Amino acid sequence: MIKVLVVDDDFMVARIHSGYVARIPGFEVVAAAHTGHDALEAVRRFRPDLVLLDIYLPDLSGLDVLKALNDVDVLMISAARDLPTVREAMRSGAVNYLIKPFTAAALTDRLSQYAASRRRLTALGPEVGQDEVDRLFGALKTPLPKGLSSATCELVADTLRAAAGDLSAAEAAALAGLSRVSARRYLEHLCAVGKAELRPRYGTAGRPEHRYRWIG
Repeated sequence: MIKVLVVDDDFMVARIHSGYVARIPGFEVVAAAHTGHDALEAVRRFRPDLVLLDIYLPDLSGLDVLKALNDVDVLMISAARDLPTVREAMRSGAVNYLIKPFTAAALTDRLSQYAASRRRLTALGPEVGQDEVDRLFGALKTPLPKGLSSATCELVADTLRAAAGDLSAAEAAALAGLSRVSARRYLEHLCAVGKAELRPRYGTAGRPEHRYRWIG
């Protein structure tokens, strides 16, 4: 289980966000805090893997809390949308930044990305290649077309990458547990951003079969 600490000055908002997290398989809320100092103490006490951290806290800025934290990942959740604040959060090590208000689906998507990154990191050996580094640093997080999910995109990318050769949309769909139409949309997106290539296979008659190969 991925242990999560929720930090928000509003008790009700913290409860709502905790409820969102609790409904996601593989995640567990270990505590909630409502001030910066309480957040730092809760990290020391509960040793969470991930902190959902608001910026506007009554005693400390969430950015100051972020800079004081070590050995824990932080996802910023804030109404602050000015570029200097977002940039400072990125430079200070936040793994992602979610602007309030957001839906449960938006948080689920970010946490799914985070869980996928943790799984990939755990599976890596003592040394990594450029492709693994690109994946860890979010090279696939190019803005997606409307209706596509980052987590599902990474699932399709992993499926294509693991294939011995090329795959059809139907084959990729079966391996990833998706519909053929959905898999094809993600495969076309990966081609558009230069991560995959389309390779038509010509048969004896009719239209060529579209095959997709990972090129990274």
